[in-house]
Amino acid sequence: MISDGLMTTLNTNAQTEFATTYEPATIEAHWYPIWEQQGYFKPRSNTPDGRAFSIMIPPPNVTGSLHMGHGFNNTIMDALVRFHRMSGDNTLWQPGTDHAGIATQMVVERQLALQNISRHDLGRDAFIDKIWEWKHKSGDNITQQIRRLGSSVDWSRERFTLDDGLSAAVREVFVRLHGEGLIYRGKRLVNWDPKMHTALSDLEVENHEEQGSLWHFKYFFADENVTTADGKNYIVVATTRPETLLGDTAVAVNPDDARYQHLIGKKLKLPISGRLVPIIADDYVEQDFGSGCVKITPAHDFNDYEVGKRHGLPLINIFNADASLLADFEHYPEYYQKIGQPTGQPMGAPVDYAGLDRFVARKKLVAQAEAEGWLDKIEPYTLKAPRGDRSGVIVEPWLTDQWYVSIAPLAAPAITAVKNGDIKFIPESYSNMYMAWMNNIQDWCISRQLWWGHRIPAWYDENDTIYVGRSEAEVRQTHHLGAHVTLRQDEDVLDTWFSSALWTFSTLGWPEDTPELKTFHSTDVLVTGFDIIFFWVARMIMMSLHFVKAEDGKPQVPFKTVYVHGLVRDSEGQKMSKSKGNVLDPLDVIDGIDLEQLVQKRTTGLMNPKDAGRIEKSTRKEFADGIAAYGTDALRFSFCALANTGRDIKFDLKRVEGYRNFCNKIWNASRFVLMNIGELDLTAAPRPELWELPEHWIMSRLHHCITTVHQAFEQYRLDLAAQALYDFIWGEYCDWYLELTKPVFNGNASLERKTEVARVLLGALEMSVRLLHPIMPFLTEELWQTIAPRLGKKTTDTIMLAAYPIASDAPQNLPAEHDMQGLQGLIGAVRTIRGEMNLGNARLLPVLLQHLSESEKIQLERIEPLFKALAKVDTLTILDPDAVPPLSSSSQVGQMSVFVPMAGLIDPKAEVARLQKDYDKLQKQVEQLAIKLGNAGFIDKAPPAVVKAEQLKLAELRQQLTKVTAQIEQMQQL
Repeated sequence: MISDGLMTTLNTNAQTEFATTYEPATIEAHWYPIWEQQGYFKPRSNTPDGRAFSIMIPPPNVTGSLHMGHGFNNTIMDALVRFHRMSGDNTLWQPGTDHAGIATQMVVERQLALQNISRHDLGRDAFIDKIWEWKHKSGDNITQQIRRLGSSVDWSRERFTLDDGLSAAVREVFVRLHGEGLIYRGKRLVNWDPKMHTALSDLEVENHEEQGSLWHFKYFFADENVTTADGKNYIVVATTRPETLLGDTAVAVNPDDARYQHLIGKKLKLPISGRLVPIIADDYVEQDFGSGCVKITPAHDFNDYEVGKRHGLPLINIFNADASLLADFEHYPEYYQKIGQPTGQPMGAPVDYAGLDRFVARKKLVAQAEAEGWLDKIEPYTLKAPRGDRSGVIVEPWLTDQWYVSIAPLAAPAITAVKNGDIKFIPESYSNMYMAWMNNIQDWCISRQLWWGHRIPAWYDENDTIYVGRSEAEVRQTHHLGAHVTLRQDEDVLDTWFSSALWTFSTLGWPEDTPELKTFHSTDVLVTGFDIIFFWVARMIMMSLHFVKAEDGKPQVPFKTVYVHGLVRDSEGQKMSKSKGNVLDPLDVIDGIDLEQLVQKRTTGLMNPKDAGRIEKSTRKEFADGIAAYGTDALRFSFCALANTGRDIKFDLKRVEGYRNFCNKIWNASRFVLMNIGELDLTAAPRPELWELPEHWIMSRLHHCITTVHQAFEQYRLDLAAQALYDFIWGEYCDWYLELTKPVFNGNASLERKTEVARVLLGALEMSVRLLHPIMPFLTEELWQTIAPRLGKKTTDTIMLAAYPIASDAPQNLPAEHDMQGLQGLIGAVRTIRGEMNLGNARLLPVLLQHLSESEKIQLERIEPLFKALAKVDTLTILDPDAVPPLSSSSQVGQMSVFVPMAGLIDPKAEVARLQKDYDKLQKQVEQLAIKLGNAGFIDKAPPAVVKAEQLKLAELRQQLTKVTAQIEQMQQL
């Protein structure tokens, strides 16, 4: 029930007169708190047939701020949710945020660094307390911003991935997988972030194409009697990472390479250290790349790691956790003895290298190579530099102990689920991307060397025996460990995506068998970008199928459909980024922002002054007046209108401006309707027997619109839904039906006729508002609160709980649509003639028609009164097919000719003078544009799209010139 105070607010809002102008900020600030406080976003279990519909919000990072991708994603989800809620489904949109391990820890560490404090100064517990403190102060910023989008998520069920319930689910999954042998701990090569001091998955590493160098070094043979085929006492190896040669344990050649077959098994002496390494044969080496010799560093290169495993090579780690050089490397005495390495030789970095940063060591090593003569050459080289997606630093392959998920047994059912159609991708092409990755999936490294996150539920005794359990108490009880046994918990935390993989079921109470889990799992659709199909989508599918069972015991998929949307790009199709200076903030589009604030926002934080200057210049040029306040509904409609499944969208503020005009159009049309219906009682049922052509037509077109919108929602084509709504509301209801009703309200129609027209006029508007609500929630709520009571249709307190229109609500009448099409054609022809001949809109015109078919003549009898009234026609005459019409301005409607005789309507001399001015202006534009397009410099330098646009413009100007020439010739005959 609504509180008395809030009921007063609702009733006050239900007014018979609207404000003169549409003010989105006022409306949005008024309605969202009411929706949330009254619990309208919550599921409704009393739905007619018990249908349920559920969506899980992709949990934004707690560190995040709203960006255009969030705006696009949330608009799509909210439109779907509101559609299903109004359609009578028991609907849940589950919200929540992700703890975002690395990102959040980085934010707080930066804040502490400003105070010259490190996390190690505080200690783990105190540092985590600081993060929670930050989370409570700033971490909810993103959820407040999501509210601004009108998102109707059930905030009463908001979850956080470190909540007690979700944390319990994480521990449960870890313990079960470990018990099944699907989680294990092992020493393997990982992507290591030297800045964050943590392992990263392959998906958290971004490979950037960068300009670097390829260094070629001479490795001399240990035996002075050994030479290459061309007599050299060394071979040349090339590398982009010179410092790693300190960890080389072999040099590989292709077994079929005749140049080196006689050298296989020989020894080389590593530069600097003098350590011996064998020459081995392996198919991994490409004979025609470089010298055909490849240095093998198993502890610091993934390909070398595999070669090392095949040949039993030692893995010599040369780095500390921060990628500085170790003072002492691990020793392999048995291997050294095997290859004849002299004993007693130091195996660590030389004293003057120990402790150096990897890049400092690189410069020192290259300088030493040049000085000592073993640098062969240096070449410029384009390489793929692997950088951590959060830290931005180059990651190092590093040998370390980590926790892994054995992924193949989990991947197999997830592949089958997509193959057999239990999960469908929209567009279908993304299932191919999913399959390609799943069929080549590697074990998942799930441990991270961080403090913020789900701490791994594993404990060690003093002998480093590992015990896994839900708690230390459970571990002690299960393994009969008394208080005298000292246990320490693993220091690492789980990859953030581990907890996110459980999102669809952990948020519903799993591992408990809750009513919510039974009702809303499997969820219906996941709305996501393609960039996290591997990070998140695939892992959710694997985890859900493994852990969630339906009542019949069948594994449950997390969602039945994956709707993949594209990226939001700028109006030129460029990716939005801070460095490009083309980022738009959805809240700036909603609220507006002045130019100076926008410039400051785009340039703050840029390190390069040249970039800041360039971005300031382009921003001032593009947004001289800043960004206007367009409101949430205009932004949402823009997103939906652009939401062609799977494709990236070009976001242009001109479209938002156009849809803000659409909002204004609806607002003004509603004011017009309410003013014209006055105090008429419209609560009785419609009486179709009193309808005339306009009423039959508008309801039939509404029937078509409803059908199209339903189909569009079912097919996830929100662009088609938006287009259908725009075309009907503006193009048919406002532009035509409102005009068709004016003669009724302004003329001598009976009260009965006026009342019925008013009922259809307001009824079509009310249904249109409900149809539009999923896309434009604020405007439609404001309008509906006033419109619905006039029709006796306000059976709920909010439009979002009102029934969504269905096709049977508006009767279809195809003959009426046919007649109206004929009427629109005739009216359009007369309006064209008025415009071309500058006749104005008030003057009554004589109209002649010729070449009508018999069916058109019969139709004309039905539509003639409306045609005369709306086109302001004085007399209407049908000419014989062979009659010669008087000198007239004409237009065509199919095969029918429409004439308006010019005699007596215009002053020929004055009209020729006016047209001559138009001609001269057009001629000048044609000449200027022709010169521009004849300039080879312009054609060569301008972008092809610009050249094409100018060519089209020239063609259009020439068409206009031809038309004006014909009009002048016509006037000269009068």
